[in-house]
Amino acid sequence: MEELTVLVVDDDFMVASIHSRFVERVDGFRVVGVAATAAAALAEVERLRPDLVLLDVHLPDADGIEVLRQLRGSGNDVGVMMVTAAREADTVRAAVAGGAAHYLVKPFEFEDLRSRLDAFGRAHRALASVGGADQAEIDAVFAPLGGGREVLPKGLSQETADLVLAALADGTELSAAECAEVVGISRVSARRYLEHYAGLGTVKARLQYGGAGRPERRYRPA
Repeated sequence: MEELTVLVVDDDFMVASIHSRFVERVDGFRVVGVAATAAAALAEVERLRPDLVLLDVHLPDADGIEVLRQLRGSGNDVGVMMVTAAREADTVRAAVAGGAAHYLVKPFEFEDLRSRLDAFGRAHRALASVGGADQAEIDAVFAPLGGGREVLPKGLSQETADLVLAALADGTELSAAECAEVVGISRVSARRYLEHYAGLGTVKARLQYGGAGRPERRYRPA
C-alpha cells in the first residue's frame, strides 16, 4: 500500500512531536514535515506536496482556518484535518465550509487519530481509483469515519449533526438549551439531534434534579 505523506502544523514543539509519533504508528502514513506558523505551513505544503495536513487553529501569525482558506483559494485540494483545542461553533463551521476532512479536538488519544487517518486513507484510495467509482468507494469518500454516510432522520442535516457532536467532543456535558447556544440553533432542534444520538448510544443522557420545576435532561459523549 502506497504511503500517504503528512505535514504536522502546530506551534507547540512538544505537541507537534507527539502528533508526529502518533501518525508514524499508523500503517500507510509517514510524516514528511513539521511547521509552527501559518506562513511556514503554506510554504511547506507548496514544497512537500503532502497528502494530508494536520492543522492547528491557534498559530502565532494567523489562524489555521485562514491557512485552510488560502489553500482552497489557491486551488490546492490537499487533505486537511483540523487538530485543535478550539471548539467554537463558528470555527467548526468554517472548517466544514473550507472542506476539512475531519475535526479532532485536543487533547485526544492515539485511537482517536488512528480511526480518522484510516478513514482518510480509505477516501484517498477511493478517489485515486482508475475509472468510475462504485457506490462503496463513493461512500468511503463521503463517510467521516468510514462504513457509509450516516442516515439521519428527516429534517436533520449532517452539517448540524457534526456541530452538535463537536460541541460535546471534549467530554462537555450540556443541556439542550446550552447546546443550542453553542451551535446556533433552536433548543427544540438541539434536543432532536441530542435525542437521536442518545438513541444510537453515541451520547449519554441523564436527568439532573435540583430546584423547582422539572428535572433537566443533560447530555455528554458516551
